[in-house]
Amino acid sequence: MSFSMDDDDDDVVSEINMTPLVDVMLVLLIIFIITVPVLTHSVNIDLPRATNQPNVVQPKTISISITQTGQVYWNDLLVDKVMLAHKFKQVAAQTIQPEVHIRGDKKVNYEYVMHVMAEAQRSGVQKLGFITEPMGG
Repeated sequence: MSFSMDDDDDDVVSEINMTPLVDVMLVLLIIFIITVPVLTHSVNIDLPRATNQPNVVQPKTISISITQTGQVYWNDLLVDKVMLAHKFKQVAAQTIQPEVHIRGDKKVNYEYVMHVMAEAQRSGVQKLGFITEPMGG
């Protein structure tokens, strides 16, 4: 504590006594030093090692071309309606289905394209897309 030895007893001591503050900080520091190792304690175990490589299977793409006259080509092989239905069923039976790309001639009747799309849907083909040429600028 700090005492003033002046003759005037009415003066107020305006100094801060730092001793209690230092005591409290030392106690908190000791508590912190003791509890930190307890909080970060972990059990050391030897975990097994394993390699993790995903099996990436890239299914091939099937290209179906439809000519202006309505002829259907399965990867450059001319097929009829029965053969087309059979091939679509084979594709639908695969666990990882390949993508089926339809390329229709610019002047083909929409009806021919719709027949191919309907047969794909009936067979259960899930990945069906259209291939177009970009517009020239």
